Amino acid sequence: MNRHLFMLLGVFLVLGGCSLTPVYKQPDAPVPPTWPTGPAYSDNQPTDGTADAPDLAWRDFFTDERLQEVIATALDNNRDLRLAALNVQRARGIYGIQRAALFPALDATASGSKKRVPADISSSGERYTAEQYDVNLGVFAWEIDFFGRLGSLRDQALEAFLATDEARRSTQILIISAVGETYLTLAADREALKLARTTFEAQKATYDLVKRRYDVGLATELDLNFAQTQVDIARRDMAIYTQRIAQDENALNFLVGRSFPVSGANLPEDLTGIKPLKAIDPGISSEVLLERPDIVRAEHLLKAANANIGAARAALFPRVSLTSTVGTASAELSGLFEAGSGTWLFAPQIVMPIFDARLWSALDVTKAEQEIALVQYEQTIQSAFREVADTLAVQGTVDDQLAAQQSLVRATAETYRLSEARYLKGIDSYLGVLVAQRSLFAAQQGLVALNLRKRANQVRLYAALGGGTH
Repeated sequence: MNRHLFMLLGVFLVLGGCSLTPVYKQPDAPVPPTWPTGPAYSDNQPTDGTADAPDLAWRDFFTDERLQEVIATALDNNRDLRLAALNVQRARGIYGIQRAALFPALDATASGSKKRVPADISSSGERYTAEQYDVNLGVFAWEIDFFGRLGSLRDQALEAFLATDEARRSTQILIISAVGETYLTLAADREALKLARTTFEAQKATYDLVKRRYDVGLATELDLNFAQTQVDIARRDMAIYTQRIAQDENALNFLVGRSFPVSGANLPEDLTGIKPLKAIDPGISSEVLLERPDIVRAEHLLKAANANIGAARAALFPRVSLTSTVGTASAELSGLFEAGSGTWLFAPQIVMPIFDARLWSALDVTKAEQEIALVQYEQTIQSAFREVADTLAVQGTVDDQLAAQQSLVRATAETYRLSEARYLKGIDSYLGVLVAQRSLFAAQQGLVALNLRKRANQVRLYAALGGGTH
């Protein structure tokens, strides 16, 4: 009998596994196959020294050793990344639970009972004490997956686990790029503070000169007030950039996950003190976006929603479960393992849903969720395409902006020199000097901002193309 029982179990295992999950087909990407072209974009042709972002490790992209140290510390301590890793562990455990449901669980049970039966309900008309002891080994209420309900739930859990792992990779990219941008911003603000301090010292010297001229009657009170305003503006700018530097340091410490020495020798005084970033090649085809972790995650969620449809469909069909045990039983504890005390049980059960509106509603819900996941997948691709296109537009124009800004700085510096000389000779009023000073400081600030924008855009492009996962 035991041999026949195990043969029957084998038949159930072979027959089980029919799936009602719709056949998955990867949706077409709702974006152009190539990157945008036009006056704002470079030709995007590979050049010597460039690398593909997805294949470029972050240590190779960020070549500055001090910045590498900060990023490495962030990857070790950032709480968002820790949380993402824990979510992966949880999703892996859930997948293990759903996968294990496909296989029978073997359990051992032992029980004993002793009860007194009164004479008026005894079959012999006499009271007696009944005892029973048994030990069994078997499978209890194992659902045989004829229509793939459990298999679909397993597939759903697997895709959810894979999506969670991709979310962890996305978090890593986000942290790396955020640390890189914050580090660059901090260096730029330190450079701007140095510029504001230099400007303040120059304005203070100019004010002293005007004050001496005013004292001897060579300058008007209006000139003196103009000079004073420039000193006050420069002093205000120094306070503003001192505040920004403190906020940048706070942001960097938050990303790193602990207090980090982000001042002094650990950080250069300006952007030029940071080693250049590795040049990257976006390629010609936009299909590279399909390798981005957030897009891969969205596709796994789409597959998970697809598997849920299979589980909801299978719930409309009969559900077969099996309880089967072998063991021994006796009226006395000492006789449990004597000859002739063996027992067995074979108890299949089938449940056929006849009318349950909830099952049909659940199927409608899974179909709607699948459509939602499809739209979200397409939105993720479109958002990624726009993100890369925007960074390429900046990359294609920022060098021209920098060249124009550098020329503007040189021109305004010369204008300021000439205006000051004409004022000292009494040819022009101090208003011309004031305008030239303001223009020069604004042009210098703009140059710092453009240098930051160029480097920060390189970091954004690296992240947008899926770099930074290893």
